Amino acid sequence: MQFLRNLLRRDEPSTVSSVPSTDAPVASTRLRAEWATDVGKARRHNEDAALVIMAACDGDEAAPPFALCALADGMGGHQAGEVASALAARTVAHHIVSHLYLPTLVQQEHGADQPALNEVLTNAVQAANNRVADQVPGGGTTLTCALLLGPRAFIAHVGDSRAYMVTETDGLDQITHDHSLVGRLVELGQLTRDGAATHPQKNVLYRAIGQPGVLEVEIHVRTISDGERLLLCSDGLWGMVSDTEMADIITTAPSLQAACDRLIAAANEAGGQDNITAILVEPPRS
Repeated sequence: MQFLRNLLRRDEPSTVSSVPSTDAPVASTRLRAEWATDVGKARRHNEDAALVIMAACDGDEAAPPFALCALADGMGGHQAGEVASALAARTVAHHIVSHLYLPTLVQQEHGADQPALNEVLTNAVQAANNRVADQVPGGGTTLTCALLLGPRAFIAHVGDSRAYMVTETDGLDQITHDHSLVGRLVELGQLTRDGAATHPQKNVLYRAIGQPGVLEVEIHVRTISDGERLLLCSDGLWGMVSDTEMADIITTAPSLQAACDRLIAAANEAGGQDNITAILVEPPRS
């Protein structure tokens, strides 16, 4: 579909290299995504929310495979946290599907007045922020979402859930930054990662969904090469399981679903101190 192809060309950033031509035929192997979530061992309620939407359009004017993955980790206690995370995930998905994917189904051309992909993502996260601020007083949530078009991933992020790229040779490469007090101290070199793991304020966020006003949204664009996978996860996973162990689980599991299930089990075996969610995505093979 020309609409999506034009958007992909328009949003090509200078930092992304070796992006396959969007005019090339779509690979026969389909984009795949799996997920798992668990309450853990210390909480009574699961305040994480996971949402995955996948679509394909083959035939005349075929479009690149489409997937939208959103992960939100609610804050504010039972009810407030659960409602905030679910509302944020559903709102961001509704906005992206309505403003990006649905227009491709009627083969609309992409005009100069239509927003670029990064703008669609930013506006979707802002819409989620506004709804949570209006409808869940006292509640908030992290939000990490990935829009995948073929092998390209557009990631929008607020909070301290994480997105990683996973490879057999390099292990885990963290894409997003933690919008937390200790995360900022680590970035400034004032605190080590080991120190951050046990810091008494490790869960204090300086940026989250549910804040009043305009929200600063972190955006990343990555190309997922053959052999790579994208992982979205809440701090109930990355805070309990080391990067090395997570990478080993993902790269040795027989399937994406088995990897997600094993990640949940590893976090619970390590204590399960928080809700645990993992979403894994593998792009079409070239």
